[in-house]
Amino acid sequence: MSVQPLKKPSTTVRDQVSEAEWKARVDLAAAHRVLWHYGVQDLTYNHLSLRVPGEPDHFLIKPTDEMFGEVTASSLIKYDFEGNPLVPANARPMRGGGLIIHAGILKHRRDLNCVFHTHTPAVMGVSSHKWGLLPINQHAMRFYGEIKLHEFKGFEFEPEFTVRLLEDMGDSGRFMLLQNHGSLVCGDTVAECVVNHHWLEMACQGQVAAVAAGEGNFVVPTPESCEFAHAQFERAGNFLRGEKDWAACLRLAERMDPGFKD
Repeated sequence: MSVQPLKKPSTTVRDQVSEAEWKARVDLAAAHRVLWHYGVQDLTYNHLSLRVPGEPDHFLIKPTDEMFGEVTASSLIKYDFEGNPLVPANARPMRGGGLIIHAGILKHRRDLNCVFHTHTPAVMGVSSHKWGLLPINQHAMRFYGEIKLHEFKGFEFEPEFTVRLLEDMGDSGRFMLLQNHGSLVCGDTVAECVVNHHWLEMACQGQVAAVAAGEGNFVVPTPESCEFAHAQFERAGNFLRGEKDWAACLRLAERMDPGFKD
């Protein structure tokens, strides 16, 4: 009688997840690398999260001890909304901003699949301006009338802060400045969030540069011009969801280090 060899147990993350989840992991890892390339570097802080395809109550997020430039498809952790790790199962339970911001938003805003929370110098600067984001450059026109504001009352570590975030975002908000803190960029896909985050960052950098001239020495277009420009963005269709820019971002990530796909 022949003896059948034991089936080798799954040892890699890729063996434990669906093809759809693996692709989502690769995309989210690429997003970290692209943002890193463009200067989103806050040591091990800031997070980008993504709902797992086909698993609406689970999401992916980087480990708390990795920089953006280190994230790979396999290093991302899958959690449930209570912060329990699923893949790998021996990861640390989630706490802090990952639980309050990312799990909280994805749990209650079922229309969103992706959440980026960052605090770059330019965004922190604009989030501290009394005007918020001004319609002062072409990138800012993308967000005209769409930016929500969240007043700083301490760091997002307390459970009740999720409620405040959701109230300030409203039922359809996707972009928010956390005053004196940073930004939230949310959307349907990684591609959409990467591109819109880049535009928001550029808009904030442009505003910081412009207001350096001093109040009264810079030009803000009329409301009518801003509304027209924003409508032009809206008519652009797929342009707002990443389209050719995301394809270019993937090529950039590949050129920098194809290891993000591991």
